[in-house]
Amino acid sequence: MGANVKLFWVLSSFYFLSAIGYTFWGLVDPFHETVEWVGTPALALLGVMFAFIAFYLGRVHKAQGGELVEDLPDSTVDEGADLGFYSPWSWWPLALAFAIGLFFLGLAVGAWICFIGASFALVCVVGWVLEYYRGNFAR
Repeated sequence: MGANVKLFWVLSSFYFLSAIGYTFWGLVDPFHETVEWVGTPALALLGVMFAFIAFYLGRVHKAQGGELVEDLPDSTVDEGADLGFYSPWSWWPLALAFAIGLFFLGLAVGAWICFIGASFALVCVVGWVLEYYRGNFAR
């Protein structure tokens, strides 16, 4: 996680410097000579966003008390393999993708379809979360 913190600080400083350079370039350009009010705030806000992420990850890195397996230079891939779990036979992600697609179709076509898509998405999220509490795969 230490490498991620450094990466996000580098990205934050890059976007802040880009915002300053973009503003300077807009002011020196003989055709415009004004600040362009879309690109400058967008680049500055990207810098703020990456600074927020870097600050948060830095605080989490200090609070975790030790280095993660990914941060150790002599670790192997197998040492960090038990961090997550994925169910390859689950149909819930496909159903949830269909429900979200139905919701966005409702935004484009008719608002009444949004209610059907949102209801179906709620059922799919609950089904995906509770997949391992009942049936053949209960733990």
